[in-house]
Amino acid sequence: MTTPLLTIPLTDDLFRGALELERTGRGVQPHRLPGWARRQLPDPQLLMAEAQPSGVRLVGRTRATRIELDSLPTRVTYVGAPARPDGVYELLVDGAPAGRATVDGGDVLAIDPTTGAREVRPGAPGTVTFADLPDRDKTVELWLPHNELATLVGLRADAPVEPVPADGRPVWLHHGSSISHGSNALTPTGTWPALAARAAGVDLVNLGFGGSALLDPQTARTMRDVPADLVSVKIGINIVNGDTMRLRAFTAAVHGFLDTIRDGHPRTPLLVVSPLLCPIHEDTPGPGAFDPSSFGSGPVRFMATGDPAEVPAGRLTLTVVRDELRRIVAQRRQEDLLLGYLDGRELYGADDAAAHPLPDALHPDAATHRVVGERFARLAFGPGGALAGA
Repeated sequence: MTTPLLTIPLTDDLFRGALELERTGRGVQPHRLPGWARRQLPDPQLLMAEAQPSGVRLVGRTRATRIELDSLPTRVTYVGAPARPDGVYELLVDGAPAGRATVDGGDVLAIDPTTGAREVRPGAPGTVTFADLPDRDKTVELWLPHNELATLVGLRADAPVEPVPADGRPVWLHHGSSISHGSNALTPTGTWPALAARAAGVDLVNLGFGGSALLDPQTARTMRDVPADLVSVKIGINIVNGDTMRLRAFTAAVHGFLDTIRDGHPRTPLLVVSPLLCPIHEDTPGPGAFDPSSFGSGPVRFMATGDPAEVPAGRLTLTVVRDELRRIVAQRRQEDLLLGYLDGRELYGADDAAAHPLPDALHPDAATHRVVGERFARLAFGPGGALAGA
């Protein structure tokens, strides 16, 4: 006899990694930026990125052997490019993998990379099911897709699901670009921040926003107000490939961003991470652009379009950014001994680029996410690391 399923309310205390839940006529939309920040920064790229629930999961205690989640995804496609993989919903039982699934249907956001035009094609919700789970009291974590929006419509199980109180693990608050967001990772627990958090035994709040790590003061104010035991910021690649600043403005913005975080976390270990190696931007400024020669011939690739001759006048490259971040951190450490610096090339450098080249010239593949996550766990959280010992 099949046990009837119970409707489990999608209450705030079931969610981890989300800063705000928006309840609409279509369902519950997790957000990784609060409403006031979204209203001040109505940029389509940022709004898409922060609503993709990288690092967001439902966590509960239950005896359920079957769990169903109705979800309305919004998948992003680029005109002229191959279809991207569907987002994965991943279940952990007492920390161990217990299943993966995708949702059929959903909305489609089609973006024309040559013009920026966007078209939404509405769709219907789908359901992911996890069955034959252990018949015992257990903690379940249902990780939402890192690379597509997920409006949650309903949650059911064949036993009650109760919220899990905080377990005392340090909360790690991280901000970065699309690489921190999880671009090219295959699963939500396969992004490098999720892998590093698991290895280090910390509770992740991931504010990695694809294309949107631009030292926005709204992001800094958000981080200021989020309770955290450990904080890291990965700075540089979006500023270079967006060509959004010159050196003078970059220096001031970095200081201001760190000052704002320190207003809310005056005695919290804070790590500044410079960009991973990215050959197209090491010595060539932005803006970055889609390489038109790659359209229709496989994965879309990126290219740098700036003029290296303009670097002495303040145009930014990754080499310039790393040098300046190193200088800024050294200066601030004279008064802030809880501030650290990690060169991103220690996470992915020249030897790695030879062995694991960036498939689109900008983002690491899934295997490289694992390499970066393992190295970050060792270099940042391990003995002598800036985030160790919290």
